[in-house]
Amino acid sequence: MNKLDTPISVPASGFFGRFVDNIRAREGTPAKTLIGFFAAWAAFFFILWVMPLPAGMTPAGKATLAVLVWATIMWITEAIPVGVSGLIIPMLLVMGGAAAKFPAAASGFAQPVAFLTLAAFLFAAIIQAAGLDRRIAITLMKKFRVKEVGGVIWAMFGVNLVLSFIIPAANARAATLLPVVNGITSLFGDTPEERAGKKAIVIQSLVYGSMISGMCIMTAHLPNLILVGLFDTELGYTLSYFNWFLLQWPYLGMFVITQWWVQHYFKTRGVMIPGGLEKVREMHTQLPKTSQTEWLILAVFALVGLLWMTESVHHIKAQNAALMGIAIAFIPGMFDFKWKMLQDRTIWGTWLLLAGALSMSATMGTSGLAGWLADVIHPVAAGRSWWLILLILMVGTHIIRLGMLSNIAAIAMLAPVLIALGPKFGLHPVAFTMLISDTDTFAYILPTQITAAVIAYSSGTFSMADYAKVGWVSVLIAIAYGILVMAPWYAFMGIPVWNPSAPWPF
Repeated sequence: MNKLDTPISVPASGFFGRFVDNIRAREGTPAKTLIGFFAAWAAFFFILWVMPLPAGMTPAGKATLAVLVWATIMWITEAIPVGVSGLIIPMLLVMGGAAAKFPAAASGFAQPVAFLTLAAFLFAAIIQAAGLDRRIAITLMKKFRVKEVGGVIWAMFGVNLVLSFIIPAANARAATLLPVVNGITSLFGDTPEERAGKKAIVIQSLVYGSMISGMCIMTAHLPNLILVGLFDTELGYTLSYFNWFLLQWPYLGMFVITQWWVQHYFKTRGVMIPGGLEKVREMHTQLPKTSQTEWLILAVFALVGLLWMTESVHHIKAQNAALMGIAIAFIPGMFDFKWKMLQDRTIWGTWLLLAGALSMSATMGTSGLAGWLADVIHPVAAGRSWWLILLILMVGTHIIRLGMLSNIAAIAMLAPVLIALGPKFGLHPVAFTMLISDTDTFAYILPTQITAAVIAYSSGTFSMADYAKVGWVSVLIAIAYGILVMAPWYAFMGIPVWNPSAPWPF
């Protein structure tokens, strides 16, 4: 294509046109962004200044509701970066009257899980800067000796599981694995069977694999940390890294079921990879020899992992163990890359969103808003059996999630309400909250519901229709799995959802 054939982007004219151009420049949709921005602020001031105080709600609860609605609209429309919204939330809580003083409004920034998450993000940045993430992925692919579509998916699930200990966010793992998966799918041709194989590999590996593996490791999925923090602050229940794994590891079995369903839907059984094993071997031979820096990084992370797994023995909390690891990693001379490389790879925006969301969740509890919302929702399922209550709220959660991209944002809003709602139904607050919150993670109907799915969609291997057709059944699998497998497992571990007075087993 010569220069004359290149399409020219004509900037909009005038003062307003400059704003439109700037929104397009950051890959936003001007109409959606501007409508969302003004609607969020209009809703905030309407609730704060115009709406009458609902019966049973405190003034602080009404102010918190204004912030909650503002944040929800901002998150759904992505009118401002999510990190900026997280940073603004404490200011709105104070200025609106939801919290008396700024330290209370910004409590999420000082919670242990916030420091644990930041330390995990820094570890992930170190590992990515050293190239260890790609080395681990390609090495495991070679070890699995994959030859057909099912083998690739299982190998990538193994990679996801290993990276879950290292990379603390599903979207970051999906982004890490995207080039590896693209390299594998590029080996396929354009026959109907090969196109179906590519769809199955991308959806199952980058979306389902990232999310399901993240359920088991406390630091692998940020909503996990929101739940752990709320259980500690609201209920006085502490879950260690190891205890979380004990509760959640059965979710690994859900991957077996979704693997069967995805392969059945796309009819990929027996579809071979053209030259797949040889290509993986070629990629492996191109890797440089493991450096001393990489071995040292692995040793430090192994030490931190050991401290996490044995917390019940030495009683060093997970956030302190992580920060100890960071202190060791930054001994002068441990690695040869600059701080800027780590700074650029650390997902600061997501951390700010998490801290702001934690602040809002805490205020929802202290202001009484969570209890008020629980009273509003309670009549919908009151008087029904425990499994039917779970079913109603799980389905309702998936309907709400159709318009929201961020898992973190969704759980920040839902979890405080669920903690207050559980006892009203006569259900255990921890088991009830975890079961409903966990199903939120498996929002598989639209790619726009999960950041990892957006990353997978960027590969161009599947359409929205492909994703939705396979996804709605996967959502039903997740709901059934929660009720039929996870609820009995929680009961076996000592927190039966149907018994709110069960003693805390940990």
